[in-house]
Amino acid sequence: MNTLLTLFDRVGLNTSSQLKVLAGPLLIMMILSMMVLPLAPFILDLLFTFNIALSIMILMVSMFAQKPLDFSAFPAVLLFSTLLRLSLNVASTRVVLMEGHNGGDSAGKVIEAFGQFLVGGNFAVGLVVFSILVIINFMVITKGAGRIAEVGARFTLDAMPGKQMAIDADLNAGLIGEDQARERRREVSQESDFFGSMDGASKFVRGDAVAGLVIMVVNIIGGLIIGVGQHDLSMSDAARTYTLLTIGDGLVAQIPSLVISTAAGVMVSRVNTNEDVGQQMIGQLFKSSQVLWLAAGVMGLLGLVPGMPNMVFILFTLLLAGLGWWAAQREKEVSSETKEEAAPAPAAAVQEVSEASWDDVRLVEPLAMEVGHRLIAMVDMRQGGELLARIKGVRRKYAQEIGFLPPVVHIRDNLELGPNQYVISLKGAEVGRGEAYPGRWLAINPGKVSGKLPGVATTEPAFGLAATWIEPETREQAQVYGYTVVDTPTVITTHLNHLMTRHADQLLGRSEVSKLLEKLGPQDGGLVEEVVPALISQGTLQRILHNLLDEEVSIRDMRTILEALAEHAPHSKDPNDLTAMVRVALGRAITQYWFGAERVLRVIGLEAQLEQVLMQALSSGNALEPGLADTLMQHAENAVAAQDANGEPSVLVVGHALRPLVGRFLRRRFKSLAVLSQAEIPDDRELRVTQMIGGRAA
Repeated sequence: MNTLLTLFDRVGLNTSSQLKVLAGPLLIMMILSMMVLPLAPFILDLLFTFNIALSIMILMVSMFAQKPLDFSAFPAVLLFSTLLRLSLNVASTRVVLMEGHNGGDSAGKVIEAFGQFLVGGNFAVGLVVFSILVIINFMVITKGAGRIAEVGARFTLDAMPGKQMAIDADLNAGLIGEDQARERRREVSQESDFFGSMDGASKFVRGDAVAGLVIMVVNIIGGLIIGVGQHDLSMSDAARTYTLLTIGDGLVAQIPSLVISTAAGVMVSRVNTNEDVGQQMIGQLFKSSQVLWLAAGVMGLLGLVPGMPNMVFILFTLLLAGLGWWAAQREKEVSSETKEEAAPAPAAAVQEVSEASWDDVRLVEPLAMEVGHRLIAMVDMRQGGELLARIKGVRRKYAQEIGFLPPVVHIRDNLELGPNQYVISLKGAEVGRGEAYPGRWLAINPGKVSGKLPGVATTEPAFGLAATWIEPETREQAQVYGYTVVDTPTVITTHLNHLMTRHADQLLGRSEVSKLLEKLGPQDGGLVEEVVPALISQGTLQRILHNLLDEEVSIRDMRTILEALAEHAPHSKDPNDLTAMVRVALGRAITQYWFGAERVLRVIGLEAQLEQVLMQALSSGNALEPGLADTLMQHAENAVAAQDANGEPSVLVVGHALRPLVGRFLRRRFKSLAVLSQAEIPDDRELRVTQMIGGRAA
């Protein structure tokens, strides 16, 4: 043994996992060798005994399995066991035909025992027994198991898309995590593979039964020819000798085949529960006392019929009556326990149950949506709701455009809301509310339409435009009038995306920043280590990213952000100053976001004298006089309105030093106004001031 282990260790097979890898190839080689090489009777005895033990093990495993995936290797085991049995048939046929004229144990003790002891040495009885076993195996067990496997495979594959959508719905609703969803998807895939394999593997068992019958006939005919023609036996001696050996050979192979067929039937006919087959049968057969007493009464009546074996029937009557009494006692115990649980608990018990614990603490969800009862169908994949799929697309697009993956949107119903209302909340606080009508379309008035539409007048929730909920048949008419028509899921997802973009800084937490740095690690690990935490802390980096997101600047280009911080962080640790430097580095991307590929940028500017006044205010501590603040706010409002009327983006360009002061002051009121510094504008772009704050445009 030590020598064998040493040999395995030298060839790199010292672990159990590596030995398991060789199990399959070694078994195949053994099966093939049995078909080709002659085997001694003793070896046949060992292999036949191993085959019987293997079939019993397979049956026991299938009986104790609680669900099909507990024995997912069953189709492969079925294939190998069938090949082993057929190879044993070939090997035993060779020995029977070559040594059968010697009689007795010439083909091995196991075949002799099955041919002599089990059928009493009577080959006619053996033929009948063997035929009955083949009929049971072929006509009953394998046929039924094959049909169940076929139907199970069809139903499992048909139900697979629904199961996948249910997993996605639970994931989007926050009921399960990513790891749980991944595990459930894996189980669904394995279950479909299992039933698909069982549909084909059931044909192995059926074919094995037919092969056993054919081999028996061939062995009998071949034995008669060889015994009479080659060994000078009489017809009766040859028939008796070779038929008994053939019957023994057939029985020793057919009985394991019957056992494995039973195991296959058990695997495909079971129902997924937390109990094995034995527990299910015992628990359900002997559950009802009425059933047992009724069966006892019927057996007692049959025992009173003249000519019947009265003692046997009375014995089973008493046995069933005792089981009925035992089941009745169990039912009383269960009923009393149920009443005790349902009874009002004492005051002390109530006090103990109602005691608060940390399990009662519910953490605030980063991003959530509550819907009224008429909108529930839109978030239920089983009812054909497509809102969940749309939200997935919003999160994916958001990650691609903004630069980080937002939290999962937890969706739940709220009966306190109106039937068509929905509420979007951020960290437990409401940030948006709207109404949606499933089955209708929202016709949005972009400002220039040629007519009015019948329907429910409303306001588009994301941008506040006038709109009307219309019926589907009015959609084409609305498009002719110049309305922008969108379906209900698009209305909700657009509103959600707008709020997520507006509050992007609040959605970026420490974990998201850590994942951004980890994503950069494989490519720019040195840059990350140079900046965080060598120059700035992760908290400072998070503050800088918050500032960028608050000003609607994408953080996709983390490499440029870190490179800018690596250049300027040694000279300043102030997050606002570092944000300004990062914006300059991202200037081309910022300009591209607001103006696209336009070379001439039509922007809002500051009057020179007003700019000097603001510079003085900046040098004196960022304090603006009330009159100056009101004037600045009024002029900015007029400029933004004029830009919107001309179809131009509301972008104010100021000096680099003034941008933080003016940006913080104006964006409190004008969320759509972007404030850029002159240093952020690329050299290949031309500025043209179309609106002036504090004066007239040039």
